[in-house]
Amino acid sequence: MARTPAKAATTKVAKIHDQKLARGDGGELHQMADGETELLTTAQGGPIADDQNTLKIGERGPTLIEDFHFREKIFHFDHERIPERVVHARGYGAHGYFETYESLAKYTRADIFQRAGERTPAFVRFSTVAGSKGSFDLARDVRGFAVKLYTQEGNWDIVGNNIPVFFIQDAIRFPDLVHAVKEEPDRAFPQGQSAHDNFWDFISLTPESMHMIMWVMSDRAIPRSFRFMEGFGVHTFRLVNAKEESTFVKFHWKPKLGLQSVVWNEAVKINGADPDFHRRDLWDAINAGDFPEWELCVQLFDQEFADSFDFDILDPTKIIPEEIIEPIPVGRLVLDRMPDNFFAETEQVAFMTQNVPPGVDFSNDPLLQGRNFSYLDTQLKRLGGPNFTHIPINAPKCPMHHFQQDGHMAMRNPVGRANYQPNSWGLGPREHPQKGFRSSADAEAGQKVRLRAESFADHYSQARQFFISQTVTEQKHIAMALTFELSKVETPVIRERMVSHLLSIDEGLGETVAEKLGIKNLPEKADAAVEPRDDLPASDALSIVKSGPDSFKGRKVGVLVSDGCDADLLKKLEAALKKEGATVEIVAPKIGGVEASDGSLIAAKQMIDGGPSVLYDAVALMLSPEGAEQLSKEAAARDFVADAFAHCKFIAHSEAAQPLLDKAGVEADEGIIPLRSANDVWTFLESCRKLRLWAREAKVKL
Repeated sequence: MARTPAKAATTKVAKIHDQKLARGDGGELHQMADGETELLTTAQGGPIADDQNTLKIGERGPTLIEDFHFREKIFHFDHERIPERVVHARGYGAHGYFETYESLAKYTRADIFQRAGERTPAFVRFSTVAGSKGSFDLARDVRGFAVKLYTQEGNWDIVGNNIPVFFIQDAIRFPDLVHAVKEEPDRAFPQGQSAHDNFWDFISLTPESMHMIMWVMSDRAIPRSFRFMEGFGVHTFRLVNAKEESTFVKFHWKPKLGLQSVVWNEAVKINGADPDFHRRDLWDAINAGDFPEWELCVQLFDQEFADSFDFDILDPTKIIPEEIIEPIPVGRLVLDRMPDNFFAETEQVAFMTQNVPPGVDFSNDPLLQGRNFSYLDTQLKRLGGPNFTHIPINAPKCPMHHFQQDGHMAMRNPVGRANYQPNSWGLGPREHPQKGFRSSADAEAGQKVRLRAESFADHYSQARQFFISQTVTEQKHIAMALTFELSKVETPVIRERMVSHLLSIDEGLGETVAEKLGIKNLPEKADAAVEPRDDLPASDALSIVKSGPDSFKGRKVGVLVSDGCDADLLKKLEAALKKEGATVEIVAPKIGGVEASDGSLIAAKQMIDGGPSVLYDAVALMLSPEGAEQLSKEAAARDFVADAFAHCKFIAHSEAAQPLLDKAGVEADEGIIPLRSANDVWTFLESCRKLRLWAREAKVKL
């Protein structure tokens, strides 16, 4: 396709701060009727010179608390909603424990890492970001993965996501990001989704978001289960040992059951069939004793590596590929108990990035610095006052002593005469220079400035690396997701602007999306502050398909049965799946179940009208000739089979089930497995370990 310059926006683009714009940090401002641009101010009317960067010491230094504009912007944002969270409102949590593998005393003095085999109580909350508490589970969205560890030195909150990067580099932009992705304020929709003008307008004006967009448009954003997704600390932190030696660290949670997602057509149908799909999955697994488990892995590196790395380790829109620094397993997280009450625990739990034990410290990542500032404010508003740590789910499980008193809903106060220190009575706790938290003694120098470091300026290279690391199937899904999302954008210039960014990431991707959107004249590639690199190698760790499981453990098979089904073969199928660690759920024409060939009653968990195949990882059709003939006349049964086939799932079937397969339009391939004997059962199980037959996708053309 021929290329023409992208269409100009209907409003004049106001370019502020040429230095920032050269690095891709600018935006469009509203045009006033008299031709002058409206001036951005604080709520007090004070004019703002820079709304894109927090005030720091030097371009890579820590954020200063005197930044009144950032303080006001975040303060107002934190207090926008009551009572639910502004973001991560829809969440689900579970209790468990963290078990340390070996001592990490070489790197950190944190008590949790001193003794091999020690178990630390934990609470984990998973969540979507954009939707309200009443939204559905399988929105295309980032998933929160927040872990509270009740250590002997206080609570440690690793407040992460299932994606290791983020949309923005500086926390001052967070209110704008969330405003853009939330429902549009004049119409209050769409709910819990990003497929609308405001989001893509913001993203297309924010080049630093391009890496994150590749992740969110991938299947990572529609996980099959909380149990089958990774978690990441996102930021670079520090570990500090007893000698005050500091080591940079990135945190990764890797699921023992491997990675797995769904396809978009499937996600849409799951949300209709069971909007609580992820919640139910976690509840069922834990109550069945199938406890989810993750390994905590760390990427450790020193200042020499940080200085030599191709990208800035303080930039939250970048990763360190696992092929460069291998994540080291240091412990395991097991979830083994559901809350006794959802509101008291999952809804009231308060996570804060600034909650770290001695031996763990922060880097100067500007997004992390802003989060440390913001989260305390948020809890004050959402939980009603300063005493939210008195709520049991938030209270530390180690001894605590301080002079804080009174306030809204105080459950405890200092005992005795002294509620201050120092005091002459010799009463109360005192600080301890050796045991207490000490920040890493970094030397900082520089002017007080609002600038983005030049080392943060490459916005396309790692986005391209992520895309080329995917399998062909996964790349197709990214292109399909972008096409779907942008097709919901009503403003043509936003679609074209976004395509210009995609062309800078991967020309084939940009051209594919443009063709699907009907953009006949390709826009020019987006201007890049730093020329994108095309020499970064693919990383297998970035692909879900390449990081899948080696078993079918933890998955679920839906077995459609009818009266007269082969009882012996059904028992063999159930036994094989149970041995694998998978679950069988019986689906029948009636919830009362069916009578098998030996006269036994097979109880049903689901009625065919309420148990579609999208709820299962694979399906089996155990039907008699009469049952198959009858079910082939029912739309729900035909959809059960047709959807399983279209979603590339493995389908086992009794010979008598062929009429239903025919009516559903199923064509024989290696994923359609006849069940005639016990050997066929094992063939089906071995196939299921692959999770999907992706080769079928080109045939079904969803």
